[in-house]
Amino acid sequence: MKTTPCPCESGLPFARCCGPLLAGESTAATAEALMRSRYTAFTRRDAAYLLRTWHDSTRPATLDLDEDPAPKWIGLKVLSRGQPDGNNAQVEFLARYRVGGRARRLHENSRFVREDGLWYYVDGDIDGGTAEGEARQ
Repeated sequence: MKTTPCPCESGLPFARCCGPLLAGESTAATAEALMRSRYTAFTRRDAAYLLRTWHDSTRPATLDLDEDPAPKWIGLKVLSRGQPDGNNAQVEFLARYRVGGRARRLHENSRFVREDGLWYYVDGDIDGGTAEGEARQ
């Protein structure tokens, strides 16, 4: 039986990594696990999961993932992670994707908060959307 690798590039199969999180069968144990599952949700265009894991203080009312042309997510690299206390964390990552055949990247330093034992995405500082090879500001 062939296992599908998780899009978050954890090295685990989807069924043992982000799959149970997206299905609501488990919750992220760490901010990094939540960030990885949110990346996977973007690859699957799962707006419901993204909204469910977005902190209510910054969550948009709706999330439209029906861009045309749709981005094809092709890679994730976690650059750093930190947790200054038990309920706040940050994860810096670089996500690569293609739009209309052109390679692009999204570099974000995301902030997370834990409330009632659950991690939520709050917001992030984005240096992204640049084409591969373009000079970064």
